[in-house]
Amino acid sequence: MIPDYFIFVPAYNVAATLAGVLGRIPPAVMERATVLVIDDGSKDDTRGVYETFVAKSAGIAGEARAAGSDSAGSSLAEDRAANNRAASGLTCADSDCSSAGLACADHLQYMRFEFNRGYGAVVKCGISEGLRSGAKFIACLHGDGQYPAEQLGEFFAHLEGAGSSPAGNQPEINAPENVAPEFDPRGQPEVGAPAGNRPAFAAGNSPAIALVQGSRRLTPGSAKAGNMPLHKRIGGAFLTALENIAFRQKLTDRHSGFIVYNAEFLKTLDLAKLSPSFDIDLEIISIADARGWRLAELPIPTRYAGEKSNLNVLTYGLRVLRQIARRICMR
Repeated sequence: MIPDYFIFVPAYNVAATLAGVLGRIPPAVMERATVLVIDDGSKDDTRGVYETFVAKSAGIAGEARAAGSDSAGSSLAEDRAANNRAASGLTCADSDCSSAGLACADHLQYMRFEFNRGYGAVVKCGISEGLRSGAKFIACLHGDGQYPAEQLGEFFAHLEGAGSSPAGNQPEINAPENVAPEFDPRGQPEVGAPAGNRPAFAAGNSPAIALVQGSRRLTPGSAKAGNMPLHKRIGGAFLTALENIAFRQKLTDRHSGFIVYNAEFLKTLDLAKLSPSFDIDLEIISIADARGWRLAELPIPTRYAGEKSNLNVLTYGLRVLRQIARRICMR
């Protein structure tokens, strides 16, 4: 069965947070999704936590089905399932997980890189697997718990119900060179290129939305209230200001990794040419902007709890500045 949604979860040493992240995915989303955890060579017990979560999820759904078939003992069985659900960190109700005869576990998959390959490699793998699944929308949900899994339904609904915008965007003459083979170096579709490689258009003859990004800055004071470190608040605001000068469409938080993509847009990318590092998200957003696809953002809370970041701030900043310079030079 082809899922409507595909959610890939970058996971590197997230044993302490992974179960909570998976457990916060709404049941209504889980029922329509495939969720792939991509373990980037973790050195902790990330895999063990995943396997425990799956086992408990399957067991809870089985208890719920048994409760439903035995009305005399249903109260006791439901209590037992609820207790197991709380112990495992699951928030999906047992009745929701099994309403179609499926356990939450049936929607979960796991793959592992034996050696750490970096965030960019994980994103490219996740997108590739998402496209292979046939899903209409593909989401990136980090396994470290910084982003709100419980809001995935809102983001998917925004893409599904996206209408036209007041004015359509036209692709720039000098779009980024990092494009699919069907595009010439300037980013213009070749004559006779498949229609899927051109910007899709919604009602009103305006471009479809390529992606929806979660913004921690749409709500004033959210970044500070969520304990985002001062250097990240300052650095992110500075880089975003520069990017809004260089790029056509303005966003408030270009460095958020909580993104839900339109698969039709992702099909136009040459994944092999994308960055292998943390700036891959910005690169994808830049390509969408240059080709005339619409970008959207929705507010999300900021969550920092003292966890260790794998991002080298200096290296990342330099990579972002390189992306900005390339975009300015291509104008």
